[in-house]
Amino acid sequence: MDAVDPSGPGRALSPAERKRAALLVVTRRRATGLLVAATVLFALATAFAHQASWLGWVQAVAVASMVGGLADWFAVTALFRRPLGLPIPHTAIVVERKDRFAETIGSFVQESFLTPEAVSARMRAANAVPRAAAWMADPGHASDLAGRAADLLVAGAGLLRDEDVHELMDTLVRRRLDAIALAPVAGRTLEQLTREGRHEEVVDAALAALSQSVRTHGPELHERLGVYSPWWLPGPISDHMVNRLLERTSIVLDDMARYREHPLRQQLDAGLVKLADQLQTDEEMRRRGEEFKAEILSTPAIRDFATTVWRDIKDQLRDQAAQPGSELRAQLTRLIAQTGERLRGDPALAETAQRGIDTATRTLLGNFDHELVALVSGTVARWDAVDTANRLELLLGPDLQYIRINGTVFGAMAGLVLHAISVAA
Repeated sequence: MDAVDPSGPGRALSPAERKRAALLVVTRRRATGLLVAATVLFALATAFAHQASWLGWVQAVAVASMVGGLADWFAVTALFRRPLGLPIPHTAIVVERKDRFAETIGSFVQESFLTPEAVSARMRAANAVPRAAAWMADPGHASDLAGRAADLLVAGAGLLRDEDVHELMDTLVRRRLDAIALAPVAGRTLEQLTREGRHEEVVDAALAALSQSVRTHGPELHERLGVYSPWWLPGPISDHMVNRLLERTSIVLDDMARYREHPLRQQLDAGLVKLADQLQTDEEMRRRGEEFKAEILSTPAIRDFATTVWRDIKDQLRDQAAQPGSELRAQLTRLIAQTGERLRGDPALAETAQRGIDTATRTLLGNFDHELVALVSGTVARWDAVDTANRLELLLGPDLQYIRINGTVFGAMAGLVLHAISVAA
């Protein structure tokens, strides 16, 4: 039968408790049988004492043995119940003082077993880090742990309220962006690009695209530019001038894109260098940059950014965790296995990990020592008093019965010595 709540009525015994109960029955029968034997011996010696003088020795030994056995029977029984059901003071000690015992047991466990030093020493003696490293380095174990870690990530993400995460991420993004001066950052970036010439390819592509746009949208540009022609200028002449302007513009842009030594290209590069400097030093530029940043942050797209990111993260986690061969699980498996290999092959790293465990142990046990005491004492306090006494009797009873046996035997020896002294006197 399975063990049930100890506080409940009719509690079933666990397999280990059944073994202890059987052992208790055996040892109790031995102790009681020895006491009965001493009693029978006393009765016989008393009945036939007049027939032989040596029976007085037997009688003295039997009496002392009975006294020792009865005294120890009373002491052992008084721990768990009232002997013979009599309301004798200071009996049924476990039942009467269960709550005090609960506090004492909790404090004893915390002070003697769950001290940071004892737990850390045990962890080191058990080679916790090397054994964990070997376990993690095994591909099968790493894969199993990766699956559990992925499921844990999904479960953790599911516990969080989307609204809280959205607000947190939005706050963090805005706070981070607010702390960045946009113009100086853009200026330093542009300065770095122009100094190393990495902007050239971007400018090439931009000029080529602009030239292509001029050619593609030539008719539309022609129409727009023609509106601004003088009224007195004949139409054919105006059209010719606009076409030539668009054509020359496209040619110049193509030349600037192909030849980086082009004078206008050189002027453009110089302008970019100057712009980089102004972005970093000019207060007006800084002000405009902050205004532009504020406008960007106020757009709905930016406000919805956190929501979109968190939703995508949750969806990806859920999909990846559900697939045994997913990239997430594969990455976690490799990470776990590599960590195990590094811990196995790098003694310094293993010692660092062990110190981290020691620190975590000291922090946990140091900050939650009262909770540990409350856990033990509270658990015992919730048990039924009589059932607690029965539990302890199952645990300690077999050994306590030997106290009865020893008391009976030692009483006989003491009776023999005392009778000898009496006779000698």
